[in-house]
Amino acid sequence: MIDGVGKTGPARIELPRGAEKSAPVAAAGDAPVRARQGQVESAVFELVSSGPPVDAAKVAAIRAAIAEGRYPVDANKIAERMIALDIPSRG
Repeated sequence: MIDGVGKTGPARIELPRGAEKSAPVAAAGDAPVRARQGQVESAVFELVSSGPPVDAAKVAAIRAAIAEGRYPVDANKIAERMIALDIPSRG
């Protein structure tokens, strides 16, 4: 492992005095852009908060099949899909 040159220990960054954050000044034409940006942000938030699309019934059926020992495992199919995901297609 390479240690940095100079002082040891974690670095601490300090802002110069009087460099407090201030609200950005909006231009006159920013209102429509800001409104659209707000709409996009709220749509993204809704999608993210709902989580990934999951078929709960299918997940429950697969879990039950695994628990009962009747879920088929095909090692060749698993290997093929792993390779397909790892090696980009050339076409």
